[in-house]
Amino acid sequence: MPLFTVAGLLVTSLACLCIYATSPHQRLWATAWPIWPARLAGAGLFAAGWLAFAQDMRTLAATFTWLTLQMLAFALLPYIGALFHDRRTS
Repeated sequence: MPLFTVAGLLVTSLACLCIYATSPHQRLWATAWPIWPARLAGAGLFAAGWLAFAQDMRTLAATFTWLTLQMLAFALLPYIGALFHDRRTS
């Protein structure tokens, strides 16, 4: 797999984690992260993730992959948080 594609996957996943961590209902940590610093970091990471995808793919393919990864990450993060929260409290 090309290096920039792997970088785009990691950076976009970290961006989704930053955005999710600001939610007051997240279960990954005991308290939510500060809203504006984490959201600004997430926005910057989103831009860097798309640029990384655009290095190895055409614009349309990069956008499709980037948006699909966001949908996947935002759908899985609440379940991962619930799993970690359940293991901590048990």
